[in-house]
Amino acid sequence: MKIEIEEYNREWTGQFEKIKADLYSILINLNPKIEHIGSTSVPDLAAKPIIDIQVGIKNLNDLDKTIEPMINNHYIYYEIYNSVMPERRLFVGLKDEKDIRNFQNIYSKGDLIPHEKINQLRLTHVHIWEHGTKDWNRHIAFRNYLREHADVKGQYESLKKQLSLKDWKDGNEYNNAKDSFIKTTEAKAILWDGENI
Repeated sequence: MKIEIEEYNREWTGQFEKIKADLYSILINLNPKIEHIGSTSVPDLAAKPIIDIQVGIKNLNDLDKTIEPMINNHYIYYEIYNSVMPERRLFVGLKDEKDIRNFQNIYSKGDLIPHEKINQLRLTHVHIWEHGTKDWNRHIAFRNYLREHADVKGQYESLKKQLSLKDWKDGNEYNNAKDSFIKTTEAKAILWDGENI
């Protein structure tokens, strides 16, 4: 599987704002905090054309209260990844809600996710966490650091373009190849973000 990397597109910000409004109405009872994260949130950074969003809720115990409303509003729930990150709920939104009927509402342990088919139709990944946790903060710090450090942003873009030339089993394998760079940068970003709040 090839990873599609596109040059920065200003429309990504508008797409985020539209999805944000949608998510806020879906999860309004949980008073969500919603942030644009990932490469599409960093001006002039080439990226996969998928809008990464993190939603913060006040209480970890309310995490599972997000599942039914999200599924009922045309999001696919990747329950399968709860074992890797038990304090996160991951959802995928498609460009056309009508395409949801071609997939399961929930992909659980033992299910084969049709990555190739879903990848062609994805618009957004929605990561739901407790607001203010270490995981929430590291994503914000990483985004902010890339926005303010053009040299690091350039290194990250070069790495992604280089990796996009390879064939990958799935997106997780591609993400694992970026992991060392991301972890190193996150460590710097967390220190930098703390000094610049």
